[in-house]
Amino acid sequence: MKSELERLLNEALRNLVPAVIAEPVDPAQVVVERARDTQHGDFASNIAMRLAKAARKNPRELAQAIVQALPKNDLVTAAEVAGAGFINFRLAKDAWFASLKQVAAQGGSYGRSTVGAGRKVMVEFVSANPTGPMHVGHGRGAAYGATLSNLLDATGHTVYREYYINDAGRQIDILAVSVYLRYLELCGEKVAFPSNGYRAEYILPVARALHAQRGEALRRDANQVTRGAPPDAPQGGDKDKHIDGLIENSRRLLGAAEFEHIVLFARDAMMADIRGDLEEFGVRFDHWYSERELSKSGAVDKALADLEKSGRVYEKDGARWFKSTDFGDDEDRVVVRANGEKTYFASDIAYHWDKLRRGHELLIDVWGADHHGYVSRVRGALVALGYPGTSFEVCLMQLVSLYRGGEKLAMGKREGNFVTLRDLRNEVGNDAARFFYLLRSHDQSLDFDLELAKSRSNENPVYYIQYAHARVASVMKQLASKSLSYDAAAADLTLLTSTHEQAVITALSKYPEVVERAALDRAPHALVHFLRDLANTLHTYYNAEQFIVEDTALRNARLTLVLAVQTVIRNGLTLLGVSAPDTM
Repeated sequence: MKSELERLLNEALRNLVPAVIAEPVDPAQVVVERARDTQHGDFASNIAMRLAKAARKNPRELAQAIVQALPKNDLVTAAEVAGAGFINFRLAKDAWFASLKQVAAQGGSYGRSTVGAGRKVMVEFVSANPTGPMHVGHGRGAAYGATLSNLLDATGHTVYREYYINDAGRQIDILAVSVYLRYLELCGEKVAFPSNGYRAEYILPVARALHAQRGEALRRDANQVTRGAPPDAPQGGDKDKHIDGLIENSRRLLGAAEFEHIVLFARDAMMADIRGDLEEFGVRFDHWYSERELSKSGAVDKALADLEKSGRVYEKDGARWFKSTDFGDDEDRVVVRANGEKTYFASDIAYHWDKLRRGHELLIDVWGADHHGYVSRVRGALVALGYPGTSFEVCLMQLVSLYRGGEKLAMGKREGNFVTLRDLRNEVGNDAARFFYLLRSHDQSLDFDLELAKSRSNENPVYYIQYAHARVASVMKQLASKSLSYDAAAADLTLLTSTHEQAVITALSKYPEVVERAALDRAPHALVHFLRDLANTLHTYYNAEQFIVEDTALRNARLTLVLAVQTVIRNGLTLLGVSAPDTM
């Protein structure tokens, strides 16, 4: 109904041009919302107040003109001017049944819209460094990014999902040397493992696979690997300088080509694990984009050359700097160091420049909250390259804390005491993991209660919603067991007059609006809360009324209503990446 009322308002406004309003009104400005107080009506719009200044009209006067220009519509019983210039709509009873008819007619398509108008959107999410398995923090970004992509797709956007593989730079070298040192141990060498290496168990299978592939061909004296390297911490040394020394020694002893082989071997092993984990989690990408390949393609040099033309790159202390302070950053940023090495920021600029050059109109990045400082500088670089600042958005994911029995679990990747996404999924299941990750807004920290996620009770929100779906399936099984029939075409919806039935119908009518707002506000949690409320409405109705009654007309009407609830729950859960079982 919301979209139908907006259509009526737009038609009325077109009828007022040019006599009352000089210029045609952008349809996007016309917004109808549900009335906060139903005593004043069912829906309301403030369009008259928004247009009054430009139209040089009193808001109430303009509102009255709009009301008078509204086309006749059997679904609207009254359109009234209220307050400073609000237009309130009262709907006919039949209007509320329109949503039920739409659900029945559209099925799995109910709730989808074209508000996105085919706008090309790239959602880049997860993009975890390939230095270890996915952990529970990555899982939140995965669930959020996948669901946001589904919502954008459902609202008519053309969505492209991408994972950026951070496979260049120091961290990937640390991964490689960690694998190599474990490989040397398998060869019989005694190794003092560095404090800044990756010490977790997941390194061992990779080292074993490398040993199985290469045998002893890569074996070198472990003393040669550590000789000349700065001392490690905590023995009075510097852990960063120590690991860098091990990397340099390993590359020299093995040769650049062999060390590169270990780098790619370790990366590919980690990426195979990440891909498999995400695939099992129901998270899929259109493209996996390698930072390493970005650098080899020359894209970084091309982007920096274009950036130079903007006049916002300068030299200082032998390095080249981007004037990111022009765009709200707290300091300018180096793009090329004095030694000629390009920074990670330079790669970031090139990557986002490349995204836009590939034809995507809007870039939505899902990043961890610790990357908040990068937002203004990346946006600034895109503006300097000639793109609008509105072409780039970042959704910052706050931290996830796991709780078991009220006790918070410790996590730390390098030390290996983190909980992997796979472990979480194995414990609580994919459905609960996807759902619980989306319970709160992404810009709020999330406490993930493992015991609640596993429970089969009404306190568990995903169980509660899935149970509502299964309950309707059970009703239809009962119908068949009693040899009774259901005829949707013969349903007399005017018989749905009880308070509970009106509550269910109203809830169902909100679903398309919820999907639209969840997509445009980047707020999947809004859909989660809607589904929980809808399930509660269904359960309340179930406990108050009998659906399988002797009166055929009433039975058809009530079954039409509960089947519509089942369809909407299924549609919503599908967008969340959660299953809709018929039995629990």
